Amino acid sequence: MTTAVPTTVTGYYKIDPSHSRIGFAARHAMVAKVRGSFNDFEGSGYFDAEDPTKSHLELTIKAASIDTRNAERDAHLRSNDFFSMDEYPEIKFVSTKVEPAGGQTYRVTGDLTIKGVTKPVTIDLEYTGEATDPYGNERIGFEGSTTINRKDWGVAWNVALEAGGMLVSENVTIEVEVSAIRTAGAEPEA
Repeated sequence: MTTAVPTTVTGYYKIDPSHSRIGFAARHAMVAKVRGSFNDFEGSGYFDAEDPTKSHLELTIKAASIDTRNAERDAHLRSNDFFSMDEYPEIKFVSTKVEPAGGQTYRVTGDLTIKGVTKPVTIDLEYTGEATDPYGNERIGFEGSTTINRKDWGVAWNVALEAGGMLVSENVTIEVEVSAIRTAGAEPEA
């Protein structure tokens, strides 16, 4: 049984990158998933537990912070074959709509910009709880995932496999696990 998210958590928040993860997974050689994450990002927003439609979020990721635990692969991902990180150093997400999706889940739609291409993306984020940490910070958590086709953003490099199929899947799963700290901020106008 799910309970309602307490309205006391309504407020402004800043993502705590040291306790959050923005990751991804893609199939390699059609047989295994390669997972990675971006280690340098920041984000903030407003969460309204009573009226989620008033909520909003912005996230900026430093593309060069990509980490797949393989230096050679990371260098390739930073190159013009994939993210062209010298020309496009940031990946951005700005929400355009937040709505309840049942239980403690919220459907967040927004504009995702990769390599200068902006397209809409929707991700369902589940509220994972609230807590006050030992330093007095009020925290809330969310997690979720969505799948995108990387070619829609011009990330199209690939190699055909001899037995059929491609070296890197077109579909990439984006994984989000966020701990956010309450900050000061004015309540939005009605």
